[in-house]
Amino acid sequence: MHTSTGGPRILVAEDELEVRGYLETALQCFGYSVELAQDGDEALACLESSRARFSAVLLDLIMPKRDGLETLREIKADHADLPVIILSGAPSTLNTVAAMKGGASDFLVKPVGHQELQEALGRALAAKNSGGATVRNGSVSPSAYTGTNPRMKELHRMIGEIGWSEAPVLIQGETGSGKEVLARELHARSPRANAPFLKLNCAALPSELVESELFGYERGAFTGAFQKKAGMFEMADGGTILLDEIGDMEVRLQAKLLQVLQDREFQRIGGKEMIKVDIRVMTATHRDLEKAIQDGSFREDLYYRINVINLHLPPLRDRKEDIIPLAEFLTRRHVPAGAPAPTISLELNHAMMNYHWPGNVRELENTVRKLLILRDPGVIARELNARTRGKTGVATPVRKSDFSEAEPRTLMEQVTKANQQAEAEAIIAALQTTRWNRKQAAALLKVDYKALLYKMKKLGIDGKPTPAAGGEFSPSRGMAAHG
Repeated sequence: MHTSTGGPRILVAEDELEVRGYLETALQCFGYSVELAQDGDEALACLESSRARFSAVLLDLIMPKRDGLETLREIKADHADLPVIILSGAPSTLNTVAAMKGGASDFLVKPVGHQELQEALGRALAAKNSGGATVRNGSVSPSAYTGTNPRMKELHRMIGEIGWSEAPVLIQGETGSGKEVLARELHARSPRANAPFLKLNCAALPSELVESELFGYERGAFTGAFQKKAGMFEMADGGTILLDEIGDMEVRLQAKLLQVLQDREFQRIGGKEMIKVDIRVMTATHRDLEKAIQDGSFREDLYYRINVINLHLPPLRDRKEDIIPLAEFLTRRHVPAGAPAPTISLELNHAMMNYHWPGNVRELENTVRKLLILRDPGVIARELNARTRGKTGVATPVRKSDFSEAEPRTLMEQVTKANQQAEAEAIIAALQTTRWNRKQAAALLKVDYKALLYKMKKLGIDGKPTPAAGGEFSPSRGMAAHG
């Protein structure tokens, strides 16, 4: 057992030494105090013997002696209000549902990134402090939906009015506009908030897999069905299901879905028993379903069944007055505990307002995360300006000082140069955060270890801190010239 001092105390139960070390480093970066345990028995003993209270527990799902689900039950029996976040390198819908029903506040898939870990802890601690429940992976403060844009003000008002409702909700909007986040917010405000919230992307799987994921199957129903499997409708009983990209669902499955919505019952694939369920179904799509009805790819009766309440998220480019407030909100949300928030400079403000944001809020959030890593608004502004020039074909003057000593001859070379600098600075930031542990840095950046080594070699980063004039690491000295 090992303890490090700091802020709020987090207990980490993880049997893999390398993962345990990474979690300790990441949590310390966030300002937490960390206590480490190698298995479930040691974690329970730590909770029993410790005089000081823990703020949360990070619990590996698969451990020797006592697995994560059994340890979770023991923890919740004696510490019902203690948030427990389950970590797993072998995720499955069944494990996720079992963990959430057992009282876990979140379920994260390894390898866990810095931002994902910080957000999960933030949600768990916020719910504990407010005495309420949190929702896995995505429920955000309602302030994410406020702003000066009239359409967003109206949407915020509707969230408050329909969250309690059991009526089906159809959420429409472009990719990245926040449809899943909105669905989770509605679930969090509903009487089903403490029950499971499950999501299936209908466009991400073949129709056969979509059917088995939703309805489950009996043993022997098809080749490879070696044992009975419960589907999402069965596992989400009492809770909410989000069918994302419903417009891509095969027409044959649309008929089966309509039956579930009408009768609240279904059969597993290969089964005869009718299974009754109590679920709230939400749907989301970026497609025009009325046009899909006309071309025969979407059932009209299903459309009217799911379209009881219709919410439409406008693209970010249509509510430009909210771009900067939303960027500031996301910056505060993602900034590590105790770290200063980077400034959105006038140059970056101008670049953000001119950019088209085809990826909508998701792209804006990724841009903010990049800003938190690089801590250089100028780099982000130049990247956005380059994308804007590429879309409009209008050349904005580029200063020689915007890049390094030798000015590249073409715009493409300029963009490549800026991207290389941004990549190098992101890698260096990750290495500094992990005290130059390259394996932990690869996990932090969510890239393969060998890929990181290749990038470091390509960019001339030798993997060791090089003192600059003021004692800081100098990126320009740590990377080879690329011109």
